[in-house]
Amino acid sequence: MKMRHQTAARPLSVWILIVLLFFLGVGGIVSGALLFSAPNGSLIGMPVDYLKGSPFSNFLIPGIILFLFVGVYQIFVGYSLLRRPTWHWPDKMNPCKSYHWVWAASWAAGVILLVWIIVETVLLGYISLLQPIIAVWGVILILLTLLPSVCRYYKRNS
Repeated sequence: MKMRHQTAARPLSVWILIVLLFFLGVGGIVSGALLFSAPNGSLIGMPVDYLKGSPFSNFLIPGIILFLFVGVYQIFVGYSLLRRPTWHWPDKMNPCKSYHWVWAASWAAGVILLVWIIVETVLLGYISLLQPIIAVWGVILILLTLLPSVCRYYKRNS
């Protein structure tokens, strides 16, 4: 199927979405790598005491999850929004077949970010100003994905 946007200029809203995903992804990769490289939290100044009452004894698993889902996945989605790869395997998971699969992946990126920060806040409590910032960032990703200009850009031709 051809996409409508092949001849249309990329809207500003799509550029903003791509930039936000790349910045978020880089931050997730760096933070996650620092956490699983030093599971005691020393590289980012987070004491293991923050994990008291959580299912984790150190930052290894949270670091890996952060690296993969808030880092690698966000970069993957940002790249895919930019390049619109014609891969068929992601389309098999696409619940919105009238849109390129990356549109649903972009929405999922915002949901993943919200789930991450909600779970973190429930497990650790409020420990940083970054928590509400990350929550707002997740909402912004979802809202940007739902903007009519973004929907039109990734809509498939019938």
